[in-house]
Formats: sequence, structure tokens, C-alpha cells
Amino acid sequence: MTLSRIVMRLARNPGTEYAGGDDHRGYALTAPLNNEGMLDEAAYAKVKGDCTVRRFAPDEDATDGRLARKGTRWFFDYDGDDDQDDEPVHRLGEHRFALGEYVTVTDEDGRPLTYKVVEVQPV
Repeated sequence: MTLSRIVMRLARNPGTEYAGGDDHRGYALTAPLNNEGMLDEAAYAKVKGDCTVRRFAPDEDATDGRLARKGTRWFFDYDGDDDQDDEPVHRLGEHRFALGEYVTVTDEDGRPLTYKVVEVQPV
């Protein structure tokens, strides 16, 4: 089992200020993937301390957190003091992390934004 670095950049989001997308906003994840490119739950249990997330945008400092799981829900957690989902990811466990795939993340304002997977590399 290897960890993968997954980079997602803000895709087109019609009806928002990001209608045309923004390649400078996104997330970089470190997570274990199975052969189909989906999150590997069994491997995650063994390496969850190494599963990280970094949110980046040009108008704010990068925010580091962890990829977390509670029950069947996956989320991005930036506050290690609690188990609240700081940024829920819509059906993250069902997503395939491959170039060109899309993932929806609910931002801190509660609105769902779509991101495109632009990089998947072994760490």
C-alpha cells in the first residue's frame, strides 16, 4: 500500500464568483487509494496519521488539516481538538481519484463547490 498525493483545483461553478473556475484554489491530499483509485478504508486505518489535506487559495494562507473518517463519512478536519467535519466532502468514499474526475466540497460558508482532480502521484 502506498500513499498518493491528490491535487484538486476549483472547477467551473456557474452561479458563483468562480463561474470560470480558479486553478489557484484547491486542495492537496495525501491518502491511500485502492487499485480502482478510490479511498482505501483498510489502509486508511493503518496510516490515518499520514493522511493530510492542505487547502490553498491566493488570497489566504494555506490551511493544513487531516483527512478524517467517522462512520462512513469522510471529511477534512482542520481542528484536531474535535471530530467535527470542518469541510464535508459529498460522498468522498465513493469518488474515484483519477485525472479529470470531479469532487464536491462544501466550503466554510456551507456552499458546495466542485473541484477537478488534476494530479494523482504516489508519495
